[in-house]
Amino acid sequence: MRILIANDTFFPDLNGSAYFTYRLAFYLKKRGHDVAVIAPSETLHNEKKVRGGINVFGLRSFPIKHYTNFRIAFPFFTQKPITSFIKKFHPDIIHIQGHSIVGRNVAKAARKLGLKVVGTNHFMPENLVFYLHLPHRAEEWLKRKAWNDFRRVYEKLDLVTTPTKTAAGLMEKIGFSKPILPISNGIDLEKFHPGNDGDFLKKRYNLPDKKILLYVGRIDKEKNVDAILRALAKMDRNIVPHFLIAGKGFEVNNLKKLAEKLGIQETISFAGFVPDEDLPFLYRIADVFINAGTAELQSLVTMEAMATGLPVIAVNATALPELVHKGENGYLFEHGDLQGLVNSLNNMFGSDELRKRFSQKSLEIIQNHDIEKIISTFESLYKKLVAR
Repeated sequence: MRILIANDTFFPDLNGSAYFTYRLAFYLKKRGHDVAVIAPSETLHNEKKVRGGINVFGLRSFPIKHYTNFRIAFPFFTQKPITSFIKKFHPDIIHIQGHSIVGRNVAKAARKLGLKVVGTNHFMPENLVFYLHLPHRAEEWLKRKAWNDFRRVYEKLDLVTTPTKTAAGLMEKIGFSKPILPISNGIDLEKFHPGNDGDFLKKRYNLPDKKILLYVGRIDKEKNVDAILRALAKMDRNIVPHFLIAGKGFEVNNLKKLAEKLGIQETISFAGFVPDEDLPFLYRIADVFINAGTAELQSLVTMEAMATGLPVIAVNATALPELVHKGENGYLFEHGDLQGLVNSLNNMFGSDELRKRFSQKSLEIIQNHDIEKIISTFESLYKKLVAR
């Protein structure tokens, strides 16, 4: 099949939507499909490039000052080049990954050309309004406006999916009228597994001979990494782990200052950005993974950790409870409940047997998210839509 995928973010952007878009394109191409992607270019011009082995038609874009490598396609003059590229590529099916500038304009062009469009939702307005620091009423109003804008685009599509049942429920709450298929973002179980050896990373990051608590992801305010630091400061000192933080973001300097204020700077390491080729080995050097982010529609990093056999401590919010089953493969704590997080950490690092049992359960749960199964599901959906 000839499959066109469109998104407002793509490789090498650092976010879940970009990662999913790249992996979807990669695995579809691996199965012999002719795949192309439309995304913002890396310059002020329209351009065709190969990114990560995938043919990409880049729409002229401009950089967002505060986000490294992140660019936004120009909101005007995009329809003509999009329509022209679609006509030349002549796809059997189009799969958009968002409702912003690229997604909505690709969907609009597809309707005019009579092409079927699948849309996957990775959108949560909380991730957009967090840094605006608006009054509560204004923030709620903006979130409603954002959801309504999303609905106007996605209700015109032929098929709508989203990564989790929780995400589907959020869409239903805003009055979304079309059926929604929860389909996991998937995880490569051949790449992420307990057999990886990460000892070379222990040396690179100069990690002590202690149990390791790991966080991977953006280090921004809504990820609540500061709560983890506050909990570590209150843990039983006899079992406190070394906390390895991998990623980039606005909060790095604030977290370093907080660690010094709490007197725990010696128990924390900042790895910075970890390249994709090292990630499978990074999880392997950890004993427990933690995620305190409250706006996760699924969480790819949590799935990567589970595939590596890690127990997980996570906040009981959005879709994380679909991955972390309390008392089975980890613990859930309530957002804002610092003592609950402290208790989870103490229990987890206080028992080798508990971690071993949770580890095995993580490996069992993640089998349902095998990327090969996910790609097969999308292939089947594409074929049914085309056949109509």
